Amino acid sequence: MAWYLTECSVATGRQIGVLADRNGDIAYVIVGDAKGILIPELTDYPLGRRPLRGLRLIHTHLKNEKLSQDDITDLSLLRLDALIAIGIKDDTPTNIYIARLSASDSQNYEIQAPVNFQRLDASLEDFDVMVSLLEEEMQSRRTGFDVKDGREAAILVSVSTGSKYDQEDSMEELKELASSSNINVLDTVLQRAKQINPKYLIGEGKVKELVINALNKGATLLIFDQDLNPSQTNAISDITELKVIDRSQLILDIFARRAHSRDGKVQVELAQLRYRLPRLTGKGTAMSRLMGGIGGRGPGEMKLEVDRRRVRDRITLLEKQLESLSLARQQRKSRRVEQGLPIVSIIGYTNAGKSTLLNNLTKSATFVEDKMFATLDTASRRLRFPKERDVIITDTVGFIRDLPKDLFTAFKATLEELEDADLLLHLVDISNPRFEQHIKSVENILSELGLLEKPVLMVFNKEDLVDKEEVNSVANRFDAISLSAYRQETLNKLLNAIEAKLWPLTTHE
Repeated sequence: MAWYLTECSVATGRQIGVLADRNGDIAYVIVGDAKGILIPELTDYPLGRRPLRGLRLIHTHLKNEKLSQDDITDLSLLRLDALIAIGIKDDTPTNIYIARLSASDSQNYEIQAPVNFQRLDASLEDFDVMVSLLEEEMQSRRTGFDVKDGREAAILVSVSTGSKYDQEDSMEELKELASSSNINVLDTVLQRAKQINPKYLIGEGKVKELVINALNKGATLLIFDQDLNPSQTNAISDITELKVIDRSQLILDIFARRAHSRDGKVQVELAQLRYRLPRLTGKGTAMSRLMGGIGGRGPGEMKLEVDRRRVRDRITLLEKQLESLSLARQQRKSRRVEQGLPIVSIIGYTNAGKSTLLNNLTKSATFVEDKMFATLDTASRRLRFPKERDVIITDTVGFIRDLPKDLFTAFKATLEELEDADLLLHLVDISNPRFEQHIKSVENILSELGLLEKPVLMVFNKEDLVDKEEVNSVANRFDAISLSAYRQETLNKLLNAIEAKLWPLTTHE
């Protein structure tokens, strides 16, 4: 083969390469130029969850040059079994340069000393055995990765010019979001930057290092804490076969999992399509990698390669459905107004315990789970007070900072129901070290909705998980009450506080 590839290269003045599988069959033939070759998309040999792809690259070097950094990068990014360069001198094959990936922690590849092309077969003896042993060792070094674990395995990435504290705080929340989406987080990468790279968020070299690290660990997914614009997503995806999504797409995925009502499903699908529409550009290969699994889930499971006109048609249809559902909500609102019942809406950051509180106040069974955005669909229940006085108490979707714009727009119709509330119960998880940031995030969303003037009763939940003196101090500082939504005996003070807010003139009669 060395002679044949050499003859072809000499005749054309171009580098010639082949990709061979482990059976020795030629899978691809590549014709480059004098300086290099361009490896095609290896769609027939996907990486999957294996450490190596199962292909070796053999190509010519017209000037008998050693392996370049581009060669090593291709080896590392494409997870080739081996990379073999045939050095040509005086129109004949001369030296053979071989590089393989390594399971070493210090360097992820090794380069053999050049050998004469006539000894190529000897240098490749027991090649399959070597590859098998290397894969086993690489697999054993993948900490946190289990090949039997069917979950997506991800590296979380944050690139920020802001404060280190805010960056770390946001990364912790991204971990919680990943957990809510059933993702196995293998590693986190925090990058401090003087300025954001407009093409890759971080430099191209850093992106390639990140991808190689992810592949070494067995990741199938990169999740960026910062929102990526369409060109950044495509640029990073062009470097790797790993799926690339951002914080907004992860939140959209969680909403797609958790929406059960017709309102919720329509709103989530509408948000997803608005998010994806500007990303349906170019050849579409980057977005096609997102199909299925994290980032590709949603009502209807629409293929992302569908043309823009059909997507716009679908968006128009969903917007009409949303208008119809909004009319139904208005009719329900009118019935409540006719009944003259006060409305109390529970609001708060996601996973603050809103559904648990609603269940224990009303002896109902709204779905509860210790995950972010466990419930998305608004639930309303009747709650009876003394003197035959009733209220309607509602549970709303959890808030979160940097809520994706498309999602906020889609759910705005639902959130606007808060305008009808006579009292907002702002529930806060006092056991969360970021609770003050959560309070600010909720207040920012209320401001966007024009609801800051609404009467608010702040309630700190999960008091049983925090020192009693600290709870009392924080509650006094925020003019709030504290309770544990799980403990029925702590709910009386909440009921008394609601009664005092709604009927201040008759509470103490």
